[in-house]
Amino acid sequence: MDNFLIGIGKRIKEIRKKQGITIHTLAKNANVSNGLVSRIENGRTIPSLPVFLEIISALEIDASTFFEGVEKKNNAKYIHVTKDQHQFLEKEIEAEGFTYHQIFGKSLNAAGFEAVLLTISPNSKREKIITDAWEFKYIISGECTYIIDTEEVTVSEGDSLYFDGRIPHVPVNRSQKDCTMLVLYFYSENN
Repeated sequence: MDNFLIGIGKRIKEIRKKQGITIHTLAKNANVSNGLVSRIENGRTIPSLPVFLEIISALEIDASTFFEGVEKKNNAKYIHVTKDQHQFLEKEIEAEGFTYHQIFGKSLNAAGFEAVLLTISPNSKREKIITDAWEFKYIISGECTYIIDTEEVTVSEGDSLYFDGRIPHVPVNRSQKDCTMLVLYFYSENN
């Protein structure tokens, strides 16, 4: 996996929005589901090569145009991301009360890694989702209940949770305060 794979979904979303194309139209033109396009754009999965090529074709651009601005491999010994470089992420359209800020996202060797700060407001709403990654959660403040398949796990400030994101899951904030957590996604070619 090369260093730019994590940025593919962001680039697809950027081009799609710039062209004024809906997820539905892109999915239809690429012969894939709306859900797959959404998961790719939101960094929840990395497309296979055939799907990726169909999406580029549906965007009516060539590969060289697509890769303009996508991060290239570098030989740096470390990566430093300052607070002002954190980016707001739009994830699920149907989610209410979920605010994501990407604080780090890189691919190293055969593994991709992304770190986000997630704040879940009281009475937030979202359906269960799947992510093509292992997920680690560390609760910074507040508490929430993770529904993973049919099981519920309540996590509070200082607690950690690690699970296979391919199992349908959703966090629910039943408290009266925001719940803020550090979320680490671990992607690999073998996920």
